[in-house]
Amino acid sequence: MRDVTDVHEEFDGERLPPGQHETSSFPVLSKGDVPSVPADSTLDVWGAVDDERSIPLETLEALESERQRQDFHCVTGWSRLGCIFRGARFRTVADLVGTSEDAVHVLFHAHDGYTTDLPLRDCLRDGVLLAWELDGEALSGEHGGPLRVVTPHKYAYKGAKWLSGIEFLTERKRGYWERRGYSGTANPWNEERYVSDTAD
Repeated sequence: MRDVTDVHEEFDGERLPPGQHETSSFPVLSKGDVPSVPADSTLDVWGAVDDERSIPLETLEALESERQRQDFHCVTGWSRLGCIFRGARFRTVADLVGTSEDAVHVLFHAHDGYTTDLPLRDCLRDGVLLAWELDGEALSGEHGGPLRVVTPHKYAYKGAKWLSGIEFLTERKRGYWERRGYSGTANPWNEERYVSDTAD
């Protein structure tokens, strides 16, 4: 199992970022209700790639997967430390489809219409997983199952629940909360919560 709970050292911060409090529970926050995800759903990957694909979830789960211990930081001020996620690394999927030389950004799409964006270089970090398991159990619907993104170096709104698609972009396209004033960089150790607080 890979342990990425030391990611804070890269950002010269404590394990619990400023303005956060630790909780042993796992609060559920979403922009709306839990969507109905079809049992035969696929992960669609398109845009600035060599091979656009619709990947069945069972095919995705058959790829090389990894268990990781990660910390989870919500922009609303709570953190859950030591979560155990299992999934495929984002890099594995990027390698599968082949990214174009001019691909620089990623927009994640969810079954409820949610989107969130990150630079491609941030997505290629080892800690970024397309996760289907949490703490040894299949990821529940309320926590984004059957598939969600986890981004331990960012606030959790950068990790789309109910993941339906990954769009590779040649320029930035803002996601749902980013269009509503949330930070595009979302660094917990700099408290980059909203655009008014920091450069975007």
